Amino acid sequence: MSTKPDFLNFSVDHMTLLLHPKLYTVAYAAFRIIFGVTPEDLLYEKRRSQPDGSEVSMTFANRIGEWQPKENDPLQTIIAVVQPSEPADQPSHVRDMLDGHESAAHWQHIALRTPDLIAFHAHASARGVQFITPILKDEEENLIQVFSGEWFFPGSKSSGMFFEFLQREPSDSELAEIQKANKQTWFRDETFLGLYGEKEREYRSGKVTPFIPDELFNSISEKIGSKQVWEISEDDINEIEQLMLDYGSKHQA
Repeated sequence: MSTKPDFLNFSVDHMTLLLHPKLYTVAYAAFRIIFGVTPEDLLYEKRRSQPDGSEVSMTFANRIGEWQPKENDPLQTIIAVVQPSEPADQPSHVRDMLDGHESAAHWQHIALRTPDLIAFHAHASARGVQFITPILKDEEENLIQVFSGEWFFPGSKSSGMFFEFLQREPSDSELAEIQKANKQTWFRDETFLGLYGEKEREYRSGKVTPFIPDELFNSISEKIGSKQVWEISEDDINEIEQLMLDYGSKHQA
């Protein structure tokens, strides 16, 4: 068996996400509230001067987690590659994502690993985050996973970008809880194909699920107003989180 050179063992150091200005500050609030980013986790925020002398936020970097790999549970870096496999005369959401953005390549989803997926799913759902699947079980790789709605704002076209959240090595009690909640248990072949089929249904219907529902997005955007990222206070974050909790409570009920 060949040995892989150390210099070919890559890990993800960081990712860069380009956002429309209407999504930028709402995304800042989402990272603070949904992803648990603390002020200390905001690694930097850089600004650009405008011709009128004002400043606009150019970029901010969030630390969304730190992991210490275990001996029997290595942290892997995996890239899944997908092409439109439907005949040219048949619909394909993958082709729509590529052609709609006039791109030969498009990062579709980012998979974020958590040590407790059930708790995160409850946390995010309570704050209005939308998911397009239940928590799914992958039998072969012994993991559980769930897929979010796409990141875009009301009135814009779907971005094709969403999140997968996953947990490896779930316990028997966690699996039992998932199986009780789901009407069916999903296994390896069905997780990818189930997601693929769900995205195809969304794109054919013209109703793609957003990460944050339109009504809630508009409420958050209205609360932030014209503030720049550095002007969003801790009180603002607390009030936005309460908006999200109120929305989640109303719609989960």
